[in-house]
Amino acid sequence: MSRSFKLPDLGEGIHEGEVIAVLVSVGDEVNEGDPILEVETDKASVEIPSPYTAKILQIMVKPGDVIKVGDVMMTFSNGGEDLAEATTEKKPAEPAATTAAPEMLPAGKKGPVPASPSTRRLARELGVDIQRVSPTGKAGLVTAEDVRYFAGKNEAAEEETGEPLTAPTAAVPLEKAAAAAEAPPLPDFSKWGSVQRLPLRSIRRATAKQMALAWSQIPHVNSQDEVDVTRLEDFRRRQKSLIESQGGKLTLTVFAVKAAAAALRKFPNFNVSLDPDKGEIIRKDYYHVGVATDTGDGLVVPVIRDADRKSITEIAIELSELVQRTRSRKIGLEELQGGTFTITNIGAAGGRGHMAPIINYPEAAILGMGLARMQPVVTGNNDGEYDIVPRLILPVVLAIDHRVLDGVDSAKFLDFFRRTMEDPERFLLSI
Repeated sequence: MSRSFKLPDLGEGIHEGEVIAVLVSVGDEVNEGDPILEVETDKASVEIPSPYTAKILQIMVKPGDVIKVGDVMMTFSNGGEDLAEATTEKKPAEPAATTAAPEMLPAGKKGPVPASPSTRRLARELGVDIQRVSPTGKAGLVTAEDVRYFAGKNEAAEEETGEPLTAPTAAVPLEKAAAAAEAPPLPDFSKWGSVQRLPLRSIRRATAKQMALAWSQIPHVNSQDEVDVTRLEDFRRRQKSLIESQGGKLTLTVFAVKAAAAALRKFPNFNVSLDPDKGEIIRKDYYHVGVATDTGDGLVVPVIRDADRKSITEIAIELSELVQRTRSRKIGLEELQGGTFTITNIGAAGGRGHMAPIINYPEAAILGMGLARMQPVVTGNNDGEYDIVPRLILPVVLAIDHRVLDGVDSAKFLDFFRRTMEDPERFLLSI
C-alpha cells in the first residue's frame, strides 16, 4: 500500500499555501527530513520535509498550485513497494472513448481523495462532492475531466427527475448570509481598452484575506493626534551611530515600539482579543508588538516579543534583523505569530498625513504613524507672550475595536504615548 502525504498544519491561522517549487521527482528515493517542497504560506516561504524514508510514487502538485491544509500532495511507497507496482497494478482500466466514464460512488465513501488543488477548486466551483467521483487518472487520481463529467451527469439527472442529486446545504442565518454576500460580477474591462490579469497570490493574497476579515468583523474607531518629537529626534541623532555599530538601526519606530509596550502595560484593556462565541475578552499577560513591514508584494508583520522587557538597543537590533529577513523572505512563521498590538509606519514611504489603519485581527488596536515634518508651532508663557517656532511633528492614528474599547480609552492611551515620546527623560522613567 502507498502512503499519502498531506499538507500539514504549519502554524497558527495558516490554512493554505502556494507551491513555489517541487524539489523532487517521481521515483526519487528520499530520507525522512529531506526537503521535498517549497511552499509560501501566509507571508513566509518554508520548506516542507519528507515524512518518510521511501520512494516517491506520485506528485499531485506543481508550482503555482494553491493547496489547503489536509490536501494530498504526494504518495510514498510503503516498505519495498516499487514504482512499477504502484503505477501498473493500481491503475484502473482506461475508459472507452465515448461510453465509459466515471460513475457516482456511494454517498458514504470516506477518506482522502487523490486530486490536484486545481481539480479540488473546480469541484468546489461546480458544487461537486469530490468523494463521489470515480477516478480515471493514474493510481486513482481524480482528474478535472472526471469532475466535469460528474457535474454534467448530475445536471442531466436533475433535469430528468426534477430533484438535485447532491445533499442540500444547511440554511444559513440571515446575518451570516449578509456578511458572506458575494460582490456582483465585474464588467468586461477590456471593452474600454487593453488590460492585464495578474494572479492574486502569496503575500498579496494573504493580505487581502486578512484585511477583509478584519474589516468585516471589527467595528473600527479612529483617534488622531500629533506628537512633538523634536527632543526625541535630537537624542536619536546623537545615539544612532552607537546603535549602528552594534548592528541595529535607531528609528522613531523603535521608540514607538517601546512607548507602545509601556502604554499597553498601563492600559491592559488594549492588550486583548475578543472571543464572541464564548462571550469572553482574552487579556494577555505578555506584550508582543508587531511592526508592519513592506516587502514590495504586501505587508508582513514580524513580532518583537516581550517588548516591555527589552531595552531600546535590544529592540533596535532585533527589529533591524527582523525587517531584513522579512524582506528577503527568510522570516520564520513563528516570528510572525503571537502579536498583541501592531504599529504601522508609512512615514518611511513618504506618507505625510494621518492614515486610518486596519486592525490586525484578532488584536484590539493598531497605531499608525505618518511622516514626521518640521512645522510652525505657536508657543506661549504665563505672561501671555507667544512665539512661533519650528518643531518636528509626528502624526499618529490609533484604531480600536469598539466592541471592547471606547473613545475615552483611545484618548488616554494616545495621551500617554504622546507625552512619553515628547520627553526623553519621561521616556526613561516610563520604561
